[in-house]
Amino acid sequence: MSTPIIDLHCHTNFSDSSMSIADIIKKAKERRVVYLAITDHDTTLGIKEALDLGKKLGVNIVSGIEISAYDFKRNKRVHILGYYMKPDHNAIKEICEPLVRSRNEASKKMLEILIQRGYKITWNQVCKFAGHTGVFKQHIMCALKESGYCSDIYGELYRKLFSRGGKDFFGLSYVPVKYVDVVEAIKAINSSGGVAVLAHPGQFDNFDAIPSFVKAGLAGIEVKHPCHDKDKEERAMRFCYQFDLIATGGSDFHGDYTNHSFELGSKSPLIETLLKLKEKAGFLKT
Repeated sequence: MSTPIIDLHCHTNFSDSSMSIADIIKKAKERRVVYLAITDHDTTLGIKEALDLGKKLGVNIVSGIEISAYDFKRNKRVHILGYYMKPDHNAIKEICEPLVRSRNEASKKMLEILIQRGYKITWNQVCKFAGHTGVFKQHIMCALKESGYCSDIYGELYRKLFSRGGKDFFGLSYVPVKYVDVVEAIKAINSSGGVAVLAHPGQFDNFDAIPSFVKAGLAGIEVKHPCHDKDKEERAMRFCYQFDLIATGGSDFHGDYTNHSFELGSKSPLIETLLKLKEKAGFLKT
C-alpha cells in the first residue's frame, strides 16, 4: 500500500491565497492529497465549508489555523499552527479578531503612503484581490502589478516597499501589525481543544525559544517546510526527539501568491503524524 499524501499547511482566499476553498480542495484531489489541513492566517471562517466540500470530493480536511504571533522576549515573529481545534471557539476569536482588524488598518496605512509617493492605485482596486478577512500586502502588490508597476508579486518592488529585512531596515511603505503574544496563541489553541505546533522555525529563527514554547503547551514542530533545508529539518527533528514533540510538514501553499516552487502536497509527513495529532486532540484513545 502506498503512503498517503498529507499536507498540513495551506492557505485559501480567506486569508492570503489566490485560491478559494473549492479551488484548493479540487487541486488537492488532482494532486492525490488524502489529508489536507486548511491553515488560514488568523481565521477559521472557511473550515466548515472546507469540511463539507472535502466530504463530497473525497479529501479528508483537517481543521486548522496559523496564528501570526510574536515572541516579545526575543523580538522575533513566530507563527503557530493549530490543528483539530473547535473552529468557532471563543479563545480563538478573542485573539484573532483584533489581529485581523489590525492587519487591515495597517494595509490601509501602507496604501496611503504609496499613494502619497505617487503610486496611482486605489483601495477599491486593492479590495478586488482581497479575500474574506481583509487586505494583505500580496493584495496591494496585485493592484500594483495590474497598474503596471511590477511584473511579479515578490520581486524588487515588494522588497523596496514592504521588506522587513532587519532591525533597522524596513520597506518604504511598511506599517507593522500588532501581533499576538506567542504564549497566548499557544494557550488559545489548547483552550479550543486543538494541538499547537510551531510553524517553520527556520524562517524566523525560533529554535532557541522552543523549550519555553514547550512549557507554554507547544506539542509539535513543523519539520518539513519549503524554507527548511536538510540542516534545518535535522535541527527541528532534534528538538522533537528532545521534547517528545510531533513532527509535522506542509507545503505552505498560497496559490498564485506562493513565494516558493513547491506544489501542494510536496512536503508530506508520515501518516503517524496525523495519528499523533488526533491522539493529542483526543480523537483517538491512547
